[in-house]
Amino acid sequence: MKRRNFLSNTGLTLGALALSRYTSFASVLEYSAAYNIKMLTENVGVFTEQGGTIAFLLSDSGLVVVDSQFPDPAKHLIDELKKRSEKPFDLLINTHHHGDHTSGNIAFKGLVKSAVAHKNSVDNQKRVAEEATKAGRKIVEQYYPEMTFEKDWKYKAGDETIKAYYFGAGHTNGDAMIHFADQNVVHMGDLVFNRRYPFIDKAAGADIHNWIKVLDKAMDTFGTKNQYVFGHALDPEKIVGTQEDLKAFQNYLEKLLIFVEQEMKAGKSKEEIMKATSIPGVDEWKGDGISRSLDAAYQELS
Repeated sequence: MKRRNFLSNTGLTLGALALSRYTSFASVLEYSAAYNIKMLTENVGVFTEQGGTIAFLLSDSGLVVVDSQFPDPAKHLIDELKKRSEKPFDLLINTHHHGDHTSGNIAFKGLVKSAVAHKNSVDNQKRVAEEATKAGRKIVEQYYPEMTFEKDWKYKAGDETIKAYYFGAGHTNGDAMIHFADQNVVHMGDLVFNRRYPFIDKAAGADIHNWIKVLDKAMDTFGTKNQYVFGHALDPEKIVGTQEDLKAFQNYLEKLLIFVEQEMKAGKSKEEIMKATSIPGVDEWKGDGISRSLDAAYQELS
């Protein structure tokens, strides 16, 4: 397996470029396309290269993949999984619609038996692609999940049970959490940015207040015995964590709303608020993109 320097900024930056435009991302930023696979249990692992974290299950009946990054990383993952298992690709699941999680879907077309996502995720994916096409922007060929759900969803892959949960709007209005129930692993998608400023997609129905409640429901549902997989992290080695990381991110969202509300009550303009370089009380959150948080909070509180 190829191992080179993993650029922690690359995945989120390129992901953000592809979130709403599906542009030709390779020409925008140079990057070292390193990839890494880490097994969390005997049968569940994570894949990182460029974009949101991918999780996968090696089951007796076939391979299950959660999220797909971009076409080239998806092909790397497919090649690596073929080395680890002779079983067919059974299922592709998307946690949400953003391009750094779904642009690689096309690599699985004709390979997996089916793909699934929350209904709002598929609607958002189609909407964004249509908007980009109408605007004349070059987009990655799309593969939309054929199966959708609106609340909970369950699937048996051999002896393994996979459950998807939707607790309402958060990062978007279509984020699902994917639970490998027998392996005690939950893929949170972009419902958790570990110590990294999050992207809050108001255009796709993001709701910070409800996001906080979603994380409460997640902690109540999954508890402390599970490993949690995060869509992005400031430190690329920390894309897997514990319930304490969920609490920490929830605290970030709470402190974000408190800070922006206080600034608004103090009579500061949006332009003045947007000059902030950190959120008081959550100094662990760093990286690019604090303006995205401030702008989303301002929109919501307005």
